[in-house]
Amino acid sequence: MKKKVLIIAGHPDDEILGCGGYFDKFKNKYNFKILFLAEGSSCRYEDKTKYKVKIQNDILFRKKCALKALKIFSITNISFFDHTCGQLNKVPQINLNKIIENEINDFKPNIILTHSNKDLNLDHKTISDSVIVATRPTKIKNIVNEIYSFEILSSTHWNFQNSFKPRYFIELSKANIMNKWKALKCYSSEILKQPYPRSFYGIETLAKFRGMQCGSIYAEGFELIRYFEK
Repeated sequence: MKKKVLIIAGHPDDEILGCGGYFDKFKNKYNFKILFLAEGSSCRYEDKTKYKVKIQNDILFRKKCALKALKIFSITNISFFDHTCGQLNKVPQINLNKIIENEINDFKPNIILTHSNKDLNLDHKTISDSVIVATRPTKIKNIVNEIYSFEILSSTHWNFQNSFKPRYFIELSKANIMNKWKALKCYSSEILKQPYPRSFYGIETLAKFRGMQCGSIYAEGFELIRYFEK
């Protein structure tokens, strides 16, 4: 039986930036479900009333980007909750906890991948905290055996005081990197030329750096939150 992997992400594009190589490497080995808790578009507009229609169109477009990107890895099990971008910290944490708990109870994942609490993005940090609460091991819950956090280019890496420290590495091939890049390009508004981190140069450079840390050409790195083996 295939293991089930639940990705709990803030916004569409985080899933590719954080674990696009992981998806490609394990697309035939694991069953994936993606959970997006926020919409990722409205935070770009100061006057949300004036640009209401534009924001709605942007949110819809971003969802289409996500579906197209994840189709590259044959991932179709996707949930969008559309909380306001940049304001997850204003949502009662118990509400976010319940969403995550319900997804866990429904999907019953063996592995969860989510944001690092080292991330400077407040939505990402809020999600990290809620995942920890929602996955507390008790006898009345579905216990998730493995929980890891991923890194987000141009977000995680600017926390110089409390940097991301991976302890779990996934070796990637050149083909894995190219498919990750192919998926990220589906989010056309997120791509810029180097030295911007969300460029092919940024994707490949990080993969090479993580590879050097574990003795391979390319890799993705993850922080270990919990590993439980029965």
